[in-house]
Amino acid sequence: METKLLDMKGKEVGKIDLPEKAFGVRPDKGLLHEVTTIYLANQRLGTAHTKTRADVSGGGKKPWKQKGTGRARAGSTRSPIWRKGGVAFGPRQHSYRQELPKAKAKKALAQALSSRALDGGLLIVDKFALDGAKTKQVADILKALKANKKSLLVVDQYDQTLSRAAKNIPGLKIALASHLNAYEVLVCRNIILTKGAVEKLAPKWN
Repeated sequence: METKLLDMKGKEVGKIDLPEKAFGVRPDKGLLHEVTTIYLANQRLGTAHTKTRADVSGGGKKPWKQKGTGRARAGSTRSPIWRKGGVAFGPRQHSYRQELPKAKAKKALAQALSSRALDGGLLIVDKFALDGAKTKQVADILKALKANKKSLLVVDQYDQTLSRAAKNIPGLKIALASHLNAYEVLVCRNIILTKGAVEKLAPKWN
């Protein structure tokens, strides 16, 4: 699969071959939905925690005798229907984590990249080098690439200068090719990959 190779000014400087197994796969909506759901579930902390009647202090003594008072039966002042009582059926601390097989994650990533390639949201640039940590320079590059909407820049290695320069640009996120996942690709309108990032990704599907 061949596509345009652009420079930082948005001009075509050549062609680049993309792995068919990574960028030419037919997307499966069911798989992509499943992987997205798992990714979002794994972001949940699950720290919400309410106290049941067993956790609330007090309430050890029966408020009044069982019969003869004319009032409803009550065994504890910490019942959920009482003021200062426990919470009935409230959230309890637990993990929402779901396991995702590596093979399925790799397949979903290929389908997500292919989906962006199909809708024209995939851009390959020769390099993404900056003179310094200048936000304006990054903004100008994105404008030249016509990547004004929510974008994901995928690089082959961490660049502190690039990270500092891009952090103030709304809608732009930077990801390492080695840590890329399907959700990050799907949630962004434009995917900008450096040539080095493509070379880093390609061996996954060999």
